[in-house]
Amino acid sequence: MTTDPVALITGGSRGLGLALARALAERGWRVVVDGRDAARLAEAVASTPAVAPTPSVPGKAAGGVRLRQPDDPCDRVVAVAGDVTDAAHRRGLVDAVTSVGRLDLVVANASELGPSPLPALADAPLDAVRAVYETNVIAPLALVQLVLPLLRESGGTLLTISSDAAVEAYPRWGVYGPSKAALDHLAAVLGAEEPEVSVYAVDPGDMRTEMHQRAFPDEDISDRPPPEQVAPAILRLIEARPASGRYRAADLAVDPRGDLRADVAADLAAGRPADLRAAEAVR
Repeated sequence: MTTDPVALITGGSRGLGLALARALAERGWRVVVDGRDAARLAEAVASTPAVAPTPSVPGKAAGGVRLRQPDDPCDRVVAVAGDVTDAAHRRGLVDAVTSVGRLDLVVANASELGPSPLPALADAPLDAVRAVYETNVIAPLALVQLVLPLLRESGGTLLTISSDAAVEAYPRWGVYGPSKAALDHLAAVLGAEEPEVSVYAVDPGDMRTEMHQRAFPDEDISDRPPPEQVAPAILRLIEARPASGRYRAADLAVDPRGDLRADVAADLAAGRPADLRAAEAVR
């Protein structure tokens, strides 16, 4: 049984999920990730840094991080290909975590945007609406129900990925946004029901991802930050372990001096949800 912290991240073959998996692996975590595209998931995991157990390991790079090699005994990232909406796949994820030996963090990151371009609600295909809710709401809850005993045992963390479309009535976001609002409320209720588990809904803000490009197919999104620039803010939340609640990565990011926004830092230090009401909205 490993003594390293263990994370389970859904939707880990690209975007924010992959960025978090890499960042956690670099910090000594063991990570189980999933994705629907098996080939893409395998390629992503193969390029994920792993932390060498001793300085004498061949190929060690500066800072204790090296590129993983085939059949590397020190691999810290386990890939389980499949669709999180499939019950058998969810059980497979739990089996993978159990084989590692513990569970300290679950990141419900896998998401479905829906039709692209985004339709008005009057034109939204109901089959597509059902698929969005199945991925964004039902599947995370079903997975949480399976892993809660492990999170209770470790006093772990559950993190759901939200969006400001969950709290703002943006035209044409009427399929995706309400699904994230539902996920936010599930996280809030779980936070109230599970005092031994830290439960966070996190709005990462705009990112330069394939999903964001699908939401704005005719827009140049090259000015958005890549997920790798957003991940450190989320890691701050995971490490600080404040009170359960809803947070925004924009408010957890550092300023140019390397400091958190003063009021947010004070809230985190006090173990209470940060007061983000005065912050500017981001998508």
